[in-house]
Amino acid sequence: MFFFFTCGSHTFQSRLKGAEHLTVQCQNCGNFSGHVFKRWQWFTFCFVPVIPLSVKPWHEVGCHICNFYQDIKYRPDVQAQMGGPHQQGAMPMNNYNGGGGGGGGAPPGQVYK
Repeated sequence: MFFFFTCGSHTFQSRLKGAEHLTVQCQNCGNFSGHVFKRWQWFTFCFVPVIPLSVKPWHEVGCHICNFYQDIKYRPDVQAQMGGPHQQGAMPMNNYNGGGGGGGGAPPGQVYK
């Protein structure tokens, strides 16, 4: 009697929730075809996913043209477009009252005597 079993791995991917309609530039080929994916690799036995090979899924920017994937923690441009908890080290926007005027005078907070 002969039994034949196949083992392997399969990567499931879907668009990351909150960034489904986001299209960014690929860092490898330069095309504007990068999308943000959630990828998860599983061990398969007879083509059935059995055990996940990682504790949590990867959040990556993937290009379907050159098949290049890059983690979003290395893409501050994507994090800024996504906003929310992925945005780290963002620069605060200064709120100056620059509405009009001739450009002369003292800087804000200083008075000439």
